[in-house]
Amino acid sequence: MKPDLGITQKNLTAVHKILNSVLADGNILYIKLRKFHWNLSGDNFMELHLLFEDQYTAVAEAADEVAERIATLGGTAIGTTSEFAQESQLKETPGKVPDTQGMLKELVSDHESIVKSLRENLDKVEEDHKDAGTADFLNGLMQEHEKMAWKLRKYFKN
Repeated sequence: MKPDLGITQKNLTAVHKILNSVLADGNILYIKLRKFHWNLSGDNFMELHLLFEDQYTAVAEAADEVAERIATLGGTAIGTTSEFAQESQLKETPGKVPDTQGMLKELVSDHESIVKSLRENLDKVEEDHKDAGTADFLNGLMQEHEKMAWKLRKYFKN
């Protein structure tokens, strides 16, 4: 049974697409955080090892919430690595493991890219697609990524 939530099917379809791109970004970031968690070495190893673990746990939980939001709105969440790679704006670096500073820079950049995308999609979802609930959901997600980026940026002097 399709949901009757006061949002047209055309708008729901557009929101599903936006949410699937958010889901893809979350899953690519999750994989990258795991990769860096596993391959970290050097100064601040344990501190960053635990920070990366905290972040990949939070990102995994958020991805689950995104997928459930898609289902709540009558959509189908993507769920394969090839779909995630195709739909995500984030880039993977197969075969490469940056040094600690490179990891931190890449993660800050990814979180900030997600924040910018969420900020842009917030307005689209609420104004163009008349879905205040999803806009509110994306706002909360954006704030989580802002905080994760902030924690990572604190490892740089300026």
